[in-house]
Amino acid sequence: MSEGPVYDPGGNWQLPGPNGVPHAGTYGGGDAGAGFEYDEQTLRELMHEWNDLANEFRDDQQRAQLLAQAQGPGLEYASEGNAEQIRSSGIALLATLGERERYCRSMAKKFEAALGRYAAIEDANNTEIRQTGGTL
Repeated sequence: MSEGPVYDPGGNWQLPGPNGVPHAGTYGGGDAGAGFEYDEQTLRELMHEWNDLANEFRDDQQRAQLLAQAQGPGLEYASEGNAEQIRSSGIALLATLGERERYCRSMAKKFEAALGRYAAIEDANNTEIRQTGGTL
């Protein structure tokens, strides 16, 4: 992997000021170009965190389903009108939670793909070192 600052989720964060130096996990700056750099452990951790968040959104959808199926307490117009509004809100909530889950899953897949690229680069570097007679 390229050398440069590496994101540390447990790090002591300081925002770079006008004269500051970008710290690990900041966007852009430095010789590495724009973007972030992560080590393998952090990539794996972020992938799991995005999947965990997606699972929470999936669980919330199960609860929101109750709102989408709400029935009025009585047979009068006011009860049914109130239930209709609650169902409408529940349907909108379900759609939003579904979008959030899909977004989190796509982010997790991006980190999974980055892990694959990381492993491929590590394998290539290991092969190169072995070909020159070096050891790890």
